[in-house]
Amino acid sequence: MKEFCGTSEITGARFSIYPMSDRFVEIILSSLKEVDTSKVWMGTDDVSTCVRGRSEHVFDVVKTIFLNASKDGDHVVLNATFSNGCPGDSAGDTFMAEDSVLMNHELTKKISQEVATQFALYPLGIPGYMDVIMEQIKTVEQQGVFNGGVHYASRLDGDANKVFTALESAFEGARKSDSSHIVMTVTMSANSPTRKEGQ
Repeated sequence: MKEFCGTSEITGARFSIYPMSDRFVEIILSSLKEVDTSKVWMGTDDVSTCVRGRSEHVFDVVKTIFLNASKDGDHVVLNATFSNGCPGDSAGDTFMAEDSVLMNHELTKKISQEVATQFALYPLGIPGYMDVIMEQIKTVEQQGVFNGGVHYASRLDGDANKVFTALESAFEGARKSDSSHIVMTVTMSANSPTRKEGQ
């Protein structure tokens, strides 16, 4: 693919899910199969899955895959990196013409899943990046899932749908800042047999 300096508003996410089960292959493959990916570009290899397109559809797909993987009670961990404005991004504008209707919303709103999450936001290319981060922390606090800071991250706890809403709000808020390239890392755990407040 020919690379160019970000002329589009493509959002991408590269993620892996880790089911703590001897059924991990079945869980991962069924989760990928059950999600509607018609409004994104998606590719999976032996390490991770990449989703690219409009921001709302990227979050919709990642959330649905994770909820599908964890809905039966297995301990599942998501490790994801979201990015928008990468200067080395490659062509993929086809999916940017899609409308805003979320293809998996009806499915995910029926799944109630408590999660523990740590995330970090990186607004790149501006000297006032901490101001952007703190502004988005305030946004997340309003969602009712913020559980304080830990070293190098912020902690979110609660229903997965609400947590993903908070994550997407923070990401979108940062996108509207002066930063030209936004990166957000997310680690999310569901159905863990032990729960620690890590520092």
